[in-house]
Amino acid sequence: MQARMTLPDWETLADRDDDALPLLPTALLIARDEYPGLDPARCDQAVQSHVDHLRTEIATLPGEAQKMAAINRHLFDELGYSGDHDAYYDPRNSYLNDVLERRRGNPVSLAVVQMEVARRLGIALDGVSFPGHFLVRLPLDEGLLVMDPFNGGRPLGVDELRERARAHLGGQVPDDSVLAQILDPAPARAILMRVLRNLHGVYVEAGQWDRAARSADRVLKLAPDDMDALRDRGMAYLRLEHLAGARQDLARYVQRHPAAPDAQRVREQLVDIGAPPARLH
Repeated sequence: MQARMTLPDWETLADRDDDALPLLPTALLIARDEYPGLDPARCDQAVQSHVDHLRTEIATLPGEAQKMAAINRHLFDELGYSGDHDAYYDPRNSYLNDVLERRRGNPVSLAVVQMEVARRLGIALDGVSFPGHFLVRLPLDEGLLVMDPFNGGRPLGVDELRERARAHLGGQVPDDSVLAQILDPAPARAILMRVLRNLHGVYVEAGQWDRAARSADRVLKLAPDDMDALRDRGMAYLRLEHLAGARQDLARYVQRHPAAPDAQRVREQLVDIGAPPARLH
């Protein structure tokens, strides 16, 4: 019997090593900010039901590629998990409880479900912080199997991967070494930060500054030295007229990151809200 899932505490996450940071429980911790009554056991059971359905079939299959194909078939074809192409920026696509219930999500949230199911079945599926859409990868004897969870877990060939990356590399086609680096596995912390940055962007676009501030604050719980998140929280505080918090965050940002492209704009914001411009030391 699987142990009952408990969620970690935000205040402990910065000190945890990446390999000690639980992916699904922390993703549900993010969701609990929006859904205080979230039941982690119910979400855990939803994932486990997928695993239990697959376990007998997976045990009969000879190789990792065949096992992964069976997982994808069950998740995407039989259960109907799919990328939300119609409402990509709906925040529900980032909250794991919603993804498990609606079976709709964005690339990284669908990858978390896919990875959790695969790993519980003994398959070492990793995430990839690919530019643009998040992907997953599975090492095989014959090479690396890279898949797109937003599009039904479809395998991606090298040429398509190069073309996808090229659009985010100034038109430059990555060579083998660059592509291999891009396809490095993403640690849990990076995956969770990507979830939170997606939420921050959605809430900024919607003008929901309290939620934007919360998303940036949660990034800082995972990575206290993330200066972009510090700036983002300060800017959200400014919109919320929480001037003391805005001054503190923005001043620290320009002190720690004086050569940032937007440092001068941030200094001007500090002057506008009545704070002296940060001095260089």
